[in-house]
Amino acid sequence: MAKGEIHLIMGGKLSLLQFARLAANVHEWVDYIHLREKSATARELLAAAKDMLSSGIPAAQLVINDRIDVALASEASGVQLGWHSLDPAVARLLAPGLRLGRSVHSAAEAEEAAMQGADYCLYGHVYPSASKPGQPAHGLALLAETVRRCPLPVIAIGGIGPGNAGEVMQQGAAGIAVMSGICGAGDPCSAARAIRLAVQGAPGRDLGAKEVTFDEIAD
Repeated sequence: MAKGEIHLIMGGKLSLLQFARLAANVHEWVDYIHLREKSATARELLAAAKDMLSSGIPAAQLVINDRIDVALASEASGVQLGWHSLDPAVARLLAPGLRLGRSVHSAAEAEEAAMQGADYCLYGHVYPSASKPGQPAHGLALLAETVRRCPLPVIAIGGIGPGNAGEVMQQGAAGIAVMSGICGAGDPCSAARAIRLAVQGAPGRDLGAKEVTFDEIAD
C-alpha cells in the first residue's frame, strides 16, 4: 500500500444509490471506495456493489465494510473489519485473497491488528468529526505514536480535509480516509480533487475535474 492513499467511505446521509452515483463521479481521484451501510441487507449491498462496478468503478477500488460474503460475491478487492467483525486471522482463513483493513482507535489495537494479520489499519478519529459527536479527537500526537508502533500502513480518518491533510501525512500516515469531506460537499468532484492535491503536496495542479454538484447526484 503506497503512501498517499485516499479512501472514500460511505457516510450515513446518502442512500446506497446516491453513494453509488457519487462514487462513480469521483473514483478517479481516490484509491479505495468503501461501501458501508449497517442497515442494508446482504442482497442490497451486493446490488449496490454491482451497480458501482457497472458504472466503471474498478473492482480493485471497491472495499466492503464488514461483510466478507458480499466482498467475495462482488469480487471486491477487500473488506474493512470493525470491532464487531471477525478478527483478521479468521477473515483471512475465509477469504485469503482479500485485502483486510481493521478499524482501530489506539496504538495497542493497531499492534493487535498487525498480529492478527491485517493488511492495514484505519485509525481515528484524528480531529473532531461530525460522525462522532461528543467524542474527543485523538489528535496528531497519538496518530504519530500509532504509526510508530504499528508495522502496518496506517490510514487516518476523522475530520480530515484539504486544510489539514498535509499535517496528517507528516505524522507518517500512509493515507487518509474521508466521509463527509466528499460525500457532504456541494461539489464532491472538486472536494475530492482538492483532497488529492493536498495529500500529494501538489497545489495548483489541474486534474481536469468534471463539475458535478451534490444536488445533481441526489436527484
